[in-house]
Amino acid sequence: MASLKTWAKAMRLPFLTATAVPVILGSAIAWQQGFPFGWLLFAVTLLGVSFAHLGTNLANDYYDHKSGNDEANTTPTPFSGGSRVIQDGLIKAESVRNVSFTFFVLALAAMAWLYGETRYIVLVIIGIAGGLIGFFYTAPPLKLGYRGFGELLTGVCFGPLVVMGSYAVYSGAVDRVSLLASVPVGLLIGLVLYVNEFPDYDADRSVGKKTAVVLLGKREAMGAYHNLLFFTYGFAAIFIVVGLLPLFALLVFLTLPLAIRAFLASRRYIREGEDLRALLPANASTIMLHLSFGLLLSLSFVLDRLL
Repeated sequence: MASLKTWAKAMRLPFLTATAVPVILGSAIAWQQGFPFGWLLFAVTLLGVSFAHLGTNLANDYYDHKSGNDEANTTPTPFSGGSRVIQDGLIKAESVRNVSFTFFVLALAAMAWLYGETRYIVLVIIGIAGGLIGFFYTAPPLKLGYRGFGELLTGVCFGPLVVMGSYAVYSGAVDRVSLLASVPVGLLIGLVLYVNEFPDYDADRSVGKKTAVVLLGKREAMGAYHNLLFFTYGFAAIFIVVGLLPLFALLVFLTLPLAIRAFLASRRYIREGEDLRALLPANASTIMLHLSFGLLLSLSFVLDRLL
């Protein structure tokens, strides 16, 4: 029997920040607009989305194993290449699959509870859409992440879907502000996946997994990564100026040093012979950028109501 530590590795628990940030943001926007906040609603929303995320992580490990993708990967890093628990013989593949299904059932139960409490059908629509995208990201017959949609769908799920879904828990609807505020958060989590795909290039290409890095090639893909990294700030600035984001959202510019660090490290990786050790600071910085940017954006809505 695998240990809890091994299961924690399989589930990739540190990446749950991708779940926490959009749930917090959607809840903060709803509270800023005057909808009453409920800790129980927040907790069940966070748990439900986390269950779906964990189910997705485990399903990805299982189906990437079945496709031979993770076996073909000879350059795994702490940020890419799967959890490796199947490849290292720590957990049986069927156990990973079965626990994945369990987490999806738990996510469905959380969604059903939220619907029972609120009667907001939009929660069911968003929840089912997110769950299906998560499962079929690597599962056949769709295998969405193998067909050039991976980064976009990751950004949509952990941006607009979760932010607007969390907002709708309190409001019963979605609105323009929750959509627009979700875009930079979605972009950044998409870039987390994007920059983590560079070490997987050879393995992904060998099994026909068409990630953005495979489709564009490493140099072109890195240029697009750099452009999108800083476009996130331009997007935020535009919507602050036109009044669709609160003035306190200027706080997100405190994260620019992280973006610059990610830019410099990733550029060094391309220029110095694609040494994976040079890329690791970019991987870590992009994750921290998503977390800090999202939390500061959430804080801006809280401050806007308080002050």
